[in-house]
Amino acid sequence: MYRRTHVHRRIPGGFLSFEDAGAKTRVYGFGYGDHIQMRDQQGNVWRGSAEQGPDETVRYRFHGPAGLVITGMSDSWGMTLRDDRGRIWRGFFE
Repeated sequence: MYRRTHVHRRIPGGFLSFEDAGAKTRVYGFGYGDHIQMRDQQGNVWRGSAEQGPDETVRYRFHGPAGLVITGMSDSWGMTLRDDRGRIWRGFFE
């Protein structure tokens, strides 16, 4: 009568690299799902997570030094993040 079902989802992640188009600042790192860690050019560590949406989108959220936050989304076309200061970061993952 009741049947247990398993839904296998691929956890998003891998090697990530982002660049701020205006200042040419880079942030890069590695991780999967809830455990992503990135480092910027000044040596600051950004920790975050990725959540797969019902469609092919993935939502990212990173916390950095002094309470800074970067959030964004990725889809089949690319990845875009925005920080607290309004800067836009574009990037990719492998």
